[in-house]
This record gives sequence, C-alpha cells and structure tokens, in this order.
Amino acid sequence: MPHLFATSDLHVTHDGNAPVVDTIRPDAPEDWLIVAGDVAERVPAIIDTLAMLRERFAKVVWVPGNHELWTTKDDPVQARGRARYEEIVRRCRAIDVLTPEDEYPVWEHAEYPVTIAPLFLLYDYTWRTPQAEGLPLTEALEQARDAGVVCTDEFFLHPDPHPSRSDWCASRLKISDERLSAIPADHRTVLVSHWPLHRHPTAPLYWPEFAMWCGTEETADWHLRYRAEVAVYGHLHIPRTTHQDGVRFEEVSLGYPREWRRRSRGAVPLRRIL
Repeated sequence: MPHLFATSDLHVTHDGNAPVVDTIRPDAPEDWLIVAGDVAERVPAIIDTLAMLRERFAKVVWVPGNHELWTTKDDPVQARGRARYEEIVRRCRAIDVLTPEDEYPVWEHAEYPVTIAPLFLLYDYTWRTPQAEGLPLTEALEQARDAGVVCTDEFFLHPDPHPSRSDWCASRLKISDERLSAIPADHRTVLVSHWPLHRHPTAPLYWPEFAMWCGTEETADWHLRYRAEVAVYGHLHIPRTTHQDGVRFEEVSLGYPREWRRRSRGAVPLRRIL
C-alpha cells in the first residue's frame, strides 16, 4: 500500500539542513510527497531540491511558503509578488511537480477517494493579540514592533500587483474557495497550506504578536466545510499533531538547525500523513 508523506520548511541553504533533506526518501516507489513551503529563498535552490525529491517519489505536491516569495538581492530571479510565484509554478511544471495552480490529484488508496488540495493563501493580519483587536493595522504592527516582532516578509515579500499582502490574500482565498467547492461531495480532502488554516496551532508561539503573519480568520472553518481528513501545514516550526473539531492537523516542518538540534528526537524531515 503506497503512503502519503509530508514535509515543509526545509530551508536547504541553512548550514546543516542539506544533508538532512538528502535523507528524505520513500518507503516504496509508489509513495507521494507533500512539500508545504519554505524550501529556500532562491529559485534555483527551490527547483533543484524539488527536482531531487521528484526523482524519488511517484508524485510531489508543493505549495509556496513566505520564503519562496521573498525577492532578495542574491537571487538571480528578481521577479516580485505574483510574477515571482508564477515563475516558480512554471518551473515546477517543467519538473513535474504539482502546484496550487494544477488539477488537484486524488489519493485512491483509502476507503474513499481523498482529494489532495494544495492551497496558496497567505495571511491578512486578522490573527491579533487581545491588545491589538479592533485597531487599525498600522497600530497593530506598531505594537508588534514595540514587542520586538517584525516578520521579514515586511521587507522582502512584495504583493505586486496587489496593493497589499492582505489584498493578495483576499484574491487567493476567492480562487481557493471556488476550487475547493468544486471537489466532489463524496471526496474527503487533505488540505495543504504553508500557513495553518486554523489559529489554534499558534497558541504556543513565544511571541504571540507573530500570529499576525500566520493566517486568516477567513479559513477558520475550512477543515469542516471542505471535509478534511487532515490539514497539513508548516511555517511555525513547531512540528506536532493537534486536533480541532475532530480533524487532525499536522505541522510537518523540519525547521532551522538551531531548532531541531535542541530536540531530543533531532531532525524529523518526513511525516507520514496517510
């Protein structure tokens, strides 16, 4: 029986992660792999890593994280915003890696069909601390800065041609909602997003202000509305299994070497989902 595996936040350019990523291999040639974002910041490293994984797994499904969407000065690809995302999608298709722009694949190795839905959603700053609730975004961001929390996205993740990341998020929510609604009613789903769909996984954050860059209230019921068997995500670098409304949530990140080296189990670059 083939298995569906998942990983995320590989950050392959960080010293110590590449050898761990090289250990990611299937149990059998028919196994599939989900990569839930943050492979790297530079496009060549993103594509080279995904191509390596595609050579090993029967199917690879990728969603972008915030790091893939950064435009940094040392990346040969200087496209910004949507143009950058579309360029990565084009290159993924050239190596036969599925993206949120492709037809959703169906996992046929369960008691019922399971549609794997890769989602690119971003965030809209609606996950606030109690002190920031109801405030204009500028004031909420200022509170975060005062606490010493500013996501690097504010400098490198450009929303072009959208006026803001919140507007880009709204556009992606509409696109994703329409596609998810078209999934046959007798299918369960595996919902895959770099950012968690529900806020509960952010509860352990050391800096609660960082939740603003982690998701949107608009997806709070998607795990129920779209019949999720499991919701797969990364971004938080807090790998664990939780449940919400009886639905399993899997955070599948590898994370930075300074993080996984502190854990008793060490690096865990691969998690079985189905």
